[in-house]
Amino acid sequence: MNNIIVQKYGGSSVGSIEKIKEIAKNIIERKKVDNKIVVVVSAMGDTTDDYIKLANDITDRPDKRELDVLMSTGEIISASLLAMSLSSLGCESISYNAYQLDIHTSGDHGKSQIDDIDISKIKESLDKGKVVIVTGFQGLNDEGDVTTLGRGGSDTSAVALAVKLNAKCEIYTDVDGIYFTDPRKYKGAKKLNEIEYEEMLELASLGAQIMHSRSIELAQKYNIEVYVGLSCGKLNGTYIRSGENMRLEERVITGLATSNDVVILTIKDLNLNKVSSLFECIASKNISVDMISQTAPIDDIVNVSFTISKEDLNECNQLVQRYADDKDIVIDNKVTKVSLVGLGMKNTAGVASKVFKIFKDNNIKVKLITTSEIRISCAINSSDEEVAINEVAKVFNI
Repeated sequence: MNNIIVQKYGGSSVGSIEKIKEIAKNIIERKKVDNKIVVVVSAMGDTTDDYIKLANDITDRPDKRELDVLMSTGEIISASLLAMSLSSLGCESISYNAYQLDIHTSGDHGKSQIDDIDISKIKESLDKGKVVIVTGFQGLNDEGDVTTLGRGGSDTSAVALAVKLNAKCEIYTDVDGIYFTDPRKYKGAKKLNEIEYEEMLELASLGAQIMHSRSIELAQKYNIEVYVGLSCGKLNGTYIRSGENMRLEERVITGLATSNDVVILTIKDLNLNKVSSLFECIASKNISVDMISQTAPIDDIVNVSFTISKEDLNECNQLVQRYADDKDIVIDNKVTKVSLVGLGMKNTAGVASKVFKIFKDNNIKVKLITTSEIRISCAINSSDEEVAINEVAKVFNI
């Protein structure tokens, strides 16, 4: 099964009938060069958001199992329409959903992970010369229930299929590659020709919305090179690959990511003995905690602050209320997380001090900070985001 191409088209790429027809034409042209093509599709445009709104119009707390059933239908529509479009142009194609391929998942609804995919039907269809269209973002758990993989999960679906099929993987979206920082927020942002897995994983997990972080983990684990480019575009995109064969140049900072999807939750006057239990309770609900700060204990009493995703706030707040009164819980949802990422940080001193000087010179208050060998993340006021991006990009020439 050599020379298989797995392509993924995001929601904006399949956002209209016209765009789907254009994709179909491009696939037919590509098939003249690469005969075996598997296409993973997201739901059309803002369909997923629309479905979530529908569910919330029904109830403030929609059942997660039923929400997954609802949201999975968006990809089924995209897949069937693209298959119809290809067939209408004389190209044999077939669409498959998670049930038909037994895309086996585990984990919580809305955040499940792919365990395995039965590729036998895909192989049969490819051998018959058909273009295979697969619904992204979804799978089936042990109970036979539909589950979804979380925002951007179609990326993970595509990489997982590339792993199983020993194929090349191409991610097509509404941007022409990966930039040092979001070009919508900083007009001078430069595009990368290539980026190493570790750096891309950090950027993806920190709010850069080009790729789903779990898809990068999977690509790195199995050394699957991933191309990211503009849907139906002629511009060169960006390759995500191993650093062994890359010219990493002398860049200290590879990328700057910002995220407004964070909230700081502070618990005042918490008994030190309860801290471990608190975070164990949060983790048991599969809620990811990012930045953490704790004051020095005074008579075994501390203040604890941490960041979580805004979508987890209601559930996390209910858990926190088991450990503290409402008056001792402070929620700050006007927060932006600014993160600098670069393998060059490992061997370069003074990066953190330079960042702090930028913030000090521009009266930007750092609320929380966390670091790793290749990352510095700071939580700041959302009102300071634009200044922070511009000044950091200017100083580090990104």
